[in-house]
Amino acid sequence: MAEQIFTTPIEYLKGIGSQRAEILKKDLEIFSYADLLQHYPFRYIDRTRFYKIRELNPDLPAIQILGRIVSKEIIGDKHVKRLVARFKDDTGSMELVWFQSIRWIDKIIQPGAVFIVFGKPTLFNGHFSISHPELEVYQPNVVSQGNLTLQPVYSSTEKLKQFNLDSKGIQRAQAALIDQVIRQVEETLPVYIMQKHELISRQKALYTIHFPEHVQALREAQKRLKFEELFFIQLKLLRTKVLRSQKFKGSVFNNVGDNFNTFYSEKLPFELTVAQKRVIKEIRQDTQRGVQMNRLLQGDVGSGKTVVALMIMLLAIDNGFQACIMAPTEILAQQHYFSIKSLLGDGFISVELLTGSTPKKARRGLHERLESGQLNILVGTHALIEDAVQFQNLGLVVIDEQHRFGVEQRARLWRKNVIPPHVLVMTATPIPRTLAMTLYGDLDISVIDELPAGRKPIKTVHLYHSQRLRMFGFMREEIAKGRQVYIVYPLIKESEKLDLLYLEAGIEAISIEFPLPEYRISIVHGKLAAKDKAAEMQRFVKGETQIMVATTVIEVGVNVPNASVMIIENAERFGISQLHQLRGRVGRGAEQSFCILMSGMKLSSDAKIRLDTMVRTNDGFEIAEIDLQLRGPGNIEGTQQSGVLDLKLADLAIDQQLLAEARKTVIHILDNDPELMNEDNRILRQYFETKSGGISWDKIS
Repeated sequence: MAEQIFTTPIEYLKGIGSQRAEILKKDLEIFSYADLLQHYPFRYIDRTRFYKIRELNPDLPAIQILGRIVSKEIIGDKHVKRLVARFKDDTGSMELVWFQSIRWIDKIIQPGAVFIVFGKPTLFNGHFSISHPELEVYQPNVVSQGNLTLQPVYSSTEKLKQFNLDSKGIQRAQAALIDQVIRQVEETLPVYIMQKHELISRQKALYTIHFPEHVQALREAQKRLKFEELFFIQLKLLRTKVLRSQKFKGSVFNNVGDNFNTFYSEKLPFELTVAQKRVIKEIRQDTQRGVQMNRLLQGDVGSGKTVVALMIMLLAIDNGFQACIMAPTEILAQQHYFSIKSLLGDGFISVELLTGSTPKKARRGLHERLESGQLNILVGTHALIEDAVQFQNLGLVVIDEQHRFGVEQRARLWRKNVIPPHVLVMTATPIPRTLAMTLYGDLDISVIDELPAGRKPIKTVHLYHSQRLRMFGFMREEIAKGRQVYIVYPLIKESEKLDLLYLEAGIEAISIEFPLPEYRISIVHGKLAAKDKAAEMQRFVKGETQIMVATTVIEVGVNVPNASVMIIENAERFGISQLHQLRGRVGRGAEQSFCILMSGMKLSSDAKIRLDTMVRTNDGFEIAEIDLQLRGPGNIEGTQQSGVLDLKLADLAIDQQLLAEARKTVIHILDNDPELMNEDNRILRQYFETKSGGISWDKIS
């Protein structure tokens, strides 16, 4: 097969060799010809335009200047050491500055030498300079590689630059590779799809993405390669879904029996919202089709997902099955257990809790009741996955905050019954539509998009550290009304010691402002033993303490209806989704709740957008979209471990329309040819035949 050449180890490419290959592997994860070919430029530069020094202004992007090195010197030592070169043209002079790779640069730049310098000019003390510019010796008679108007820029590292593999060096390697392999690039999309979407060939797209002749050609290449990436993600996910529905029969929940009806008419303490009723109906239809259900239930913080999950569990019990709910942390598992127990009341349905700290003796009895079928609902953490946990007849698995569980862990719950149980995944982190279609494309999606009646939207304000007295005054007012307050500190991984000191310094200040015996404080952080953490939480839940000082361990699932104020210290250090999750810890009762975001005066533009958005809106879905725009999909929690988002070029924040097109195309193909047996789709069938291996997605929700 011609495409086998692309698996060739990168060291065999002319001009690379073993030493450079090692660094390419380590720094850029480029192991083979295919990896290098897919190391796409992240931008392109118009290299036809040279600027004069007198034309510079701080608003310019990266630009190029032709000039001569006049002098150079190394200033400072150790951390503050830098190399400064004076650079001039016929209109003025400026500085070029390096803080790294100083010895290497020092050898290259000699006074009198003429260079083309490329970089972003900045203005400091009235003088222009460029830090770490790209350098190219001026050779007037040499023709440049590729097209001059759109020169590709590749990401590189300081280490690679020392081996002449800066952006220019990578461009030379790409030219050598394309020269050798481009004719052997095979097509991956059927002709009818390429015609319908007006896509150029894969061969032409791969050549053009590295060496575009003009902007229009570049756009065509990007469209083709992005479409291909998104198309194959959707094809894998949706084909998995089709195969799964053919392969795995599901238990049928035909009866709406006594348990469900009694709970609905006698025990439910509030009226269900229209959205909750709609979602219950969608799930119920799934459980009657005789096909194993895999559904994602999305709902903003406090929208009432637990009640929906409980009613579906009662439906399972009415049909002779058991149900379980798995949460990522012990605190959250306890929370679910207590809220389910309080909703059901005593002597109605048997519910038990299993976590890492359940004593051995209690475990044994629990295992027996589970196997004999006496136990209806089991709530727990990862402990549910253990082999010793055997159900008599498991019909429904509810997984909370699914992105915190690995794929394999979820699969082990599947194997707890002969007929795989129905799976309902709940997330309180609203997921942007495009991300949901990509990460959860094989799940059906239900959304609870309204809050229960009587809930008031949380009022959010942003205060600076200098306004701290105002914050303390507000806390006193709320505590005087009988309310409770959370104060959350960031925990940044680089220095947990530093952060604990930071938390302790905060506690000290709060203890002075809110002294005993009038005020009592609970303290919770990740370094506390689970037992102590639970005890501190319980003191707060029971109202024995008015203030809970914590790190982000309280982000998910803590439910104290009487807590009406959430204060987030150094709010600029948190991501917007995390801020929204933390805010959702208050506003759980009928009283007006507040969220106060405390920050320093110096804010980056992204931090400003995050804090302004929080003040402006309570809509988790809008916040999720902004999060996607700010951080990109690869940094959103859960996407790294999913393994699905290995996108080289497509960007879910900007390519939403293309993703929708790709998904629509895949749905159309699988509706007409689920087995991909048509001659037109042979190329797609071959894709699956050659791409087998890795995790078996067809057995996992």
